[in-house]
Amino acid sequence: IIGTVMGLVHVLENLDKPETLGHSIAAAFIATLWGVLSANVMWFPISKRIQRLTELEAAQGELIVEGILAIQAGSNPRVVAQKLNSLLPDGGASSEKKAA
Repeated sequence: IIGTVMGLVHVLENLDKPETLGHSIAAAFIATLWGVLSANVMWFPISKRIQRLTELEAAQGELIVEGILAIQAGSNPRVVAQKLNSLLPDGGASSEKKAA
């Protein structure tokens, strides 16, 4: 967007020179194209990855807090393990059972 605005400012600066208007307008459109392309190819995927990592970290923190609260409440360790395994996604619980 910044490139487009800057390109259009140059167009408005050169209104008295019609021979340069075409190049200035083309530069503004190219800036728009590069902005949209970089947003869709690079920035949106990066933001989605960061968002997913944040969600996973928050879920892990919630699981830790649930475990600590259950331990503080004096629950049986097997009950705590079952409760925490029930909070794991389907794939996580089965892989931990195989490891044990």
